[in-house]
Amino acid sequence: MVDRPLDADQGKIIDAGTVSHGDADGCRINTQGSMMNSEATRQPDVKGFFDTITGTVSYVVSDPDTRRAAIVDSVLDYDANAARTRTQSADAIVAYFKERHLVQEWHLETHAHADHLSAALYLKEKLGGRIAIGEKIAIVQETFRRILNLEPAFATNGSQFDHLFRDGETFRIGELKARVIHTPGHTPACLTYLIGDTAFVGDTLFMPDCGTGRCDFPGGDPRELYRSIRKLFALSAHTRLYVCHDYRPDGGAPLWQTTVAEEREKNVHVHDGVSEEEFVAMRHARDETLDLPVLILPALQINMRAGRFPAPEDNGVSYLKIPLNHL
Repeated sequence: MVDRPLDADQGKIIDAGTVSHGDADGCRINTQGSMMNSEATRQPDVKGFFDTITGTVSYVVSDPDTRRAAIVDSVLDYDANAARTRTQSADAIVAYFKERHLVQEWHLETHAHADHLSAALYLKEKLGGRIAIGEKIAIVQETFRRILNLEPAFATNGSQFDHLFRDGETFRIGELKARVIHTPGHTPACLTYLIGDTAFVGDTLFMPDCGTGRCDFPGGDPRELYRSIRKLFALSAHTRLYVCHDYRPDGGAPLWQTTVAEEREKNVHVHDGVSEEEFVAMRHARDETLDLPVLILPALQINMRAGRFPAPEDNGVSYLKIPLNHL
């Protein structure tokens, strides 16, 4: 991976360059199936865009031959103090599409994020393409419809999205073959997208010294997460893994690309030799010490709607709900 320092005129986006080869739990430790070989031979071009406010990495993954592309886990900037959204991060992706003459096909969400707002709808309006997430989003929607006491008209069947992926489903980005792997545990709806020789793992795994995603959100399950990770560890050792977050401890440069081999050897939470029972005990103990993400309430209310705001009220303003003394 090529790392560059944050330039003053880049705002809060670090552009990590194009790589053609090769909710979180607080990050670094302080106090079914695999792709057929013939499908994994093509390497997509991958470009990461790092958001320093939320520690999120958004990706543009593209077919170098056809210039067809997908965006994974986009970010809509949100000023929590003013409850105001901005599009700086998303506009950097739009500029990259124009620079590379890419054609957008998919907006891929690995799950309904609790730590940043999705820019999928905004980017769809700018670039086209279909917004997709896992079919288990319906479970997340129903859970948070009850927690937030959302309007009766709020649908809990995933119909806000253009496509709901099933476990094992295949699709294409240009001539790149892609497969969906259901990897629940962090949330019930988490997916990994295996595209060529490259997997986008969301919050299932982090960099080896960062460990794994937390499991204490409603519907989370450390036992499921362990088994999901074992699915990923069954992929080819050379499979490139792209994570959704890095929190740059001690001011270091963010990192977001690793491999199955590196994770199996070095992941501090779940390297080879860690049993399921050991992992479950560690996750339970660790999750009890974690605060909720700052943006969980605004993020989920937007992300469950595929990036849409709640319907405006009679004064033309959209509102978010904050349940008091509940979470």
